[in-house]
Amino acid sequence: MATDVKVPVLGESITEATVGEWLKQPGDAVDADEPIASLETDKVALEVPAPEAGVLGELKVQVGDTVEVGAVITTIEAGSGAAAKAAPAAAAESAPAPASTDDSASSITLSPAVRRLVLEHGVDPSKISGTGKDGRLTKDDVEKYVKSGAAAPLAEKGTATGAEVPAAAPAAGGTRGEERVRMTRLRQTVAKRLKEAQDTAALLTTFNDVDMTAVMETRSKYKELFAKKHGVKLGFMGFFAKAACLALKDVPSVNAQIDGDEIVYHDYVDISVAVSAPNGLVVPVIRNAEAMSFADVENTIGDFGKRAKDGTLTMADMKGGTFTISNGGVFGSLMSTPIINPPQSAVLGLHRIEQRPVVMPDGSIEARPMMYLALSYDHRLIDGREAVTFLVRIKEAIEDPTRLLIDL
Repeated sequence: MATDVKVPVLGESITEATVGEWLKQPGDAVDADEPIASLETDKVALEVPAPEAGVLGELKVQVGDTVEVGAVITTIEAGSGAAAKAAPAAAAESAPAPASTDDSASSITLSPAVRRLVLEHGVDPSKISGTGKDGRLTKDDVEKYVKSGAAAPLAEKGTATGAEVPAAAPAAGGTRGEERVRMTRLRQTVAKRLKEAQDTAALLTTFNDVDMTAVMETRSKYKELFAKKHGVKLGFMGFFAKAACLALKDVPSVNAQIDGDEIVYHDYVDISVAVSAPNGLVVPVIRNAEAMSFADVENTIGDFGKRAKDGTLTMADMKGGTFTISNGGVFGSLMSTPIINPPQSAVLGLHRIEQRPVVMPDGSIEARPMMYLALSYDHRLIDGREAVTFLVRIKEAIEDPTRLLIDL
């Protein structure tokens, strides 16, 4: 007897999702609660578990299809014997095969983004160790493998995509394959919201720089003790999150938002932090950051990073947020103009730390570890004076971290 697998409730006001990936194929044996598919909503990717143990039946929807809550996407045939496997066997022929780049990797299921990266670099995914959920490959896995120098091209086939290429093309220095991939729902939503921010808000970015010497010395002095006591590394984000809480207290408009013809001020600080996930950046929220300790902040961010990588962040993790911190420095960014995340009115961009010559108060010149800060804000609500004041407060707190302890 077959049991229907339906699209689960996705969250408040979310009625549909996009099929992102089939983790199992028709004929595969599955255990109860084992993930069989991933769905992408406007904000997160979530997995659909098997309602019971058995064998996966026919796939009723394909990758990229839009499905509504309650829709049947496949079935589970009870049992695991030959009789149970016979029914879905014919359906398996017409269902999409696991995405792969060559015959040796035909049993590896890849997300569209990972598959595109594998094809781009022409590497064999079966040679890469996956760190995602259930050992699946992530974009980070492929990128690290390529950077390690261990990557070897796939067996010569003329082109990694399997497309026919004129004989002269390889001799000219490379293939000219192309792949058309549907944008994920998350990417579509990000694109839409960022464009809306540009169309609606009066965006402006103000810059400053900060000497990271004091923070780096503090981390170096206490990192081992901090890790031993709290079980987490003392990172830079804890300092900036606490500094932002102090600055937002002094300049409340940066923590406010426009609602129609009214301004909504918040007496709490919910900081959205940009976290890298396999399908792109996501922004889970550190709630009541003003009441948190450094350890609380670092533990929360660490948990977000792990769950983003595993694909287990929920809609509740993303909801709300009064202010955003985005750290492009982890990718090597020197300077940027980040875009606000509506209805928020501001975003603080952090960048890479580099040694630069600085004229000291006594006129001497020293090499100091400097970072550029960028505050993008909605000029309809926040004036230039307030933006500059906010960045100065951040700068003061980072250059003298004791201010964070005595609330100055």
